[in-house]
Amino acid sequence: MAASSTLCPKLSASAAGGFASSFNCRSDPSGNHHQTGPGRFSSSSRVNSVGVHGSFLAGGGGYGMSSSLILRFPPNFVRQLSNKARRNCSNIGVAQIVAAKWSDNSSTGSAAAAANAAAAASPAVPAVEESIELIAGANGPVVDGLDGKGDVQDLTNKLTYCSFLSSDGSIAVHAGERLGRGIVTDAITTPVVNTSAYFFKKTAELIDFKEKRHVSFEYGRYGNPTTAVVEEKISALEGAESTLIMASGMCASTVLLMALVPAGGHLVTTTDCYRKTRIFIETMLPKMGITATVIDPADMESLKNALNEKNVSLFFTESPTNPFLRCVDIALVSKLCHEKGALVCIDGTFATPLNQKALALGADLILHSATKFIGGHNDVLAGCISGSLKLVSEVRNLHHVLGGALNPNAAYLIIRGMKTLHLRVQQQNSTGQRMAELLETHPKISRVYYPGLKSHPEHDIAKQQMSGFGGVVSFEVDGDLETTIKFVDALRIPYIAPSFGGCESIVDQPAIMSYWDLPRAEREKYGIRDNLVRFSFGVEDFDDLKDDVLQALEAI
Repeated sequence: MAASSTLCPKLSASAAGGFASSFNCRSDPSGNHHQTGPGRFSSSSRVNSVGVHGSFLAGGGGYGMSSSLILRFPPNFVRQLSNKARRNCSNIGVAQIVAAKWSDNSSTGSAAAAANAAAAASPAVPAVEESIELIAGANGPVVDGLDGKGDVQDLTNKLTYCSFLSSDGSIAVHAGERLGRGIVTDAITTPVVNTSAYFFKKTAELIDFKEKRHVSFEYGRYGNPTTAVVEEKISALEGAESTLIMASGMCASTVLLMALVPAGGHLVTTTDCYRKTRIFIETMLPKMGITATVIDPADMESLKNALNEKNVSLFFTESPTNPFLRCVDIALVSKLCHEKGALVCIDGTFATPLNQKALALGADLILHSATKFIGGHNDVLAGCISGSLKLVSEVRNLHHVLGGALNPNAAYLIIRGMKTLHLRVQQQNSTGQRMAELLETHPKISRVYYPGLKSHPEHDIAKQQMSGFGGVVSFEVDGDLETTIKFVDALRIPYIAPSFGGCESIVDQPAIMSYWDLPRAEREKYGIRDNLVRFSFGVEDFDDLKDDVLQALEAI
């Protein structure tokens, strides 16, 4: 699935008139569905592709186009071409290059109108040649024909879907589904494809697959139509060429580190991070000869020194971090690292794709534990990595060897959860900010950690790179371990549990939940004091949560 190419039907000028003269294709199944800019198809509103990112080879003619134009489409367009193509490509993981020719001598001022006219006209208008020339096939299937004007109408529908969504909320609902999915169905919801393998009709088709003329997932570890929908959704939100989803956030982190840091290599990470990530970096990577420099999230001088003194392959950190919600200046870090040839990966789990766009800020890869806000219902484990096709493919290749594939039933839960992502995050942003401000002024709270507060050490950075500050607030109770336990136990709404980002509020003491196996002195080396509380606010009513927190504080 690493390699890809594109579908290139040749259209007449009239069928293509009215489009910008150049826009680039995202041929990966998790292609960039909305990012615009130089050389990309752009419109007055944000582009959310449904399969019509491509590139005209322009010349003269109507609307500046030549009479022999090439449109390039990503795989989800291939899936819509014809019944026969659907049968061939319903499990498509990558695209192929094919060319089809049809003629249309009509002239119209709108590309959508032209396509509509072509679909409604006599059979001679969309005269599609039944033979399709295979130009190239990097891991691509052969599409045998375009059978019928209904497929031209599919193209029209795709074009009109291209630019009518302007918000992340709408994209989270529709990307990868209404905007084009590989599973052929008229169901509103995406079906769950429970299969461990994919069959070939004849040995000849298997040989075509092995020689890269036909596409199939082949085996469940390599892909699934349901999980592909999740990947397309996340790519659309992140503005990424490609997304890989795996069985957990830690699976995503560990496979990424092993794939992108060579044996004997060096990486830079930060002091505040998820403990299991630190354990992997400190205990597992050294067995491969990989070493690490650990810096404070704000210490750019130490980063510069590491980049100058070490052969750094990767800078890897969370932003915001766990549990103190420190924020890295993603744009600055990316600039410094890229000058020295190092990659940048940001774990944006606490931020979500709605509050922060790490790729747009300059990062090479963005990682999420989709278990948290993306899934959002405390009922599924998953992790994902988004970025360029090249880098994600490197991680995907190792992932295919190691396993860690996401179950399609879990993928469906992620799809379901993402449809309310913007609603949940809006509520959690609001509650988090208001609760942080309330706690900061309470006499029984000694310190609050939240990037939305002016007292936060990276508040200015957070304001520049985040549109909201999330639903997790960490704070220190004015008391010892037992006092803090008493506060936590007095709470009535939140569950005492690990994890965060779900509909239900969750609270924990990191000293007990994550670091209880270490002596107090060791815990405090990481800043984990006995009175530290991490509170993940869910979607409950703010006043109910406020009243609950205040009554629990009164109990101590």
